[in-house]
Amino acid sequence: MPTVDIYNADGKVVGNMDLNENVFGVDVRTDVMHEVVVNYLANQRQGTQSTKTRTEVRGGGIKPWRQKGTGRARQGSTRAPQWTHGGIVFAPKPRDYSYRVNRKLKRLALKSALSAKAASGDLLVVDNLALDAIKTKSIQAFLDAVSAGKTIFITPEVNVNVYKSARNIPGVSTTTAKILSVYDIVNAEKLVIDQKALAIIEEVFA
Repeated sequence: MPTVDIYNADGKVVGNMDLNENVFGVDVRTDVMHEVVVNYLANQRQGTQSTKTRTEVRGGGIKPWRQKGTGRARQGSTRAPQWTHGGIVFAPKPRDYSYRVNRKLKRLALKSALSAKAASGDLLVVDNLALDAIKTKSIQAFLDAVSAGKTIFITPEVNVNVYKSARNIPGVSTTTAKILSVYDIVNAEKLVIDQKALAIIEEVFA
């Protein structure tokens, strides 16, 4: 059964605890994690790119010169793709890049990502991840104490003080246990989880 140290708000170890083997001790499936991350990134794409084809470019209604006898190549419009200010061949148009992935696959990918972080020692549990006021210095002091760089803080619910204190630190982000994604886990070097948020994760995914 995997175990993890418990830290206080000052970044000092105050104990340890066992992690749920069904969530943090599964075989790591990098192929499944890759598939889910690609799906996540595809679903984030706006797909709003749009350029004009020759039928949409303004002008070009008159034939530039007569068909025969000029010695030049025949042309029907100055808005054909080979002309400056002409339309675009196979112009990109707005489209939806999103697609769905099986729910069981998502769960397996999330468990694999959490298990990988637990196995590598990059999962840190904090006994109480809460701040009385918005103070970036407190978050930075904790990160320095545990030697963490690119980090994601996971709270049981939206904590405005933690969010606003962490948002100005480069590479640091926050999320909640109920909307945790595989991309968030893989993209971070360290996972800092509130003990209550850990209980929610184990309850939902065990």
